Amino acid sequence: MSASIHAAAAPKAVGHYPHARRVGNLLLLSGIGPRDPTDNSIPGNTYFADGRLRSYAFDAQVHAVFANVRAVLDASGARWEDLVDVTVFLTDMARDFKTYNAIWAEYFPDAASAPCRTTLGITALPTPIAIELKCIAKIED
Repeated sequence: MSASIHAAAAPKAVGHYPHARRVGNLLLLSGIGPRDPTDNSIPGNTYFADGRLRSYAFDAQVHAVFANVRAVLDASGARWEDLVDVTVFLTDMARDFKTYNAIWAEYFPDAASAPCRTTLGITALPTPIAIELKCIAKIED
């Protein structure tokens, strides 16, 4: 049996799906981006007058996406330490991978207890964000 989770403190999903689904002791999070849950803005993004993306502050997006993951974990009864696997999607691997690694190390200073991680370079995400995370956590009963 599974239960879907909608986290009030996280940004609304971009599509028709829950923030997470719990199946037994596993918590499977949907892809989570850095959008601000209060106004749906994207931290660090600046735009041209015609609405096209001008630039983005990647570090601001990383901190925001981690905050959103934490909000979903909290709503699910899980903790940051319960993460066991993280898939990272970056839209500019060459530019942003080094920064992501540095910020990751701030949040997971002990590599031995950090979750497993896979990082993929992709061409686009559904909104003008530079990063999205797909996470799995294990919750003890």
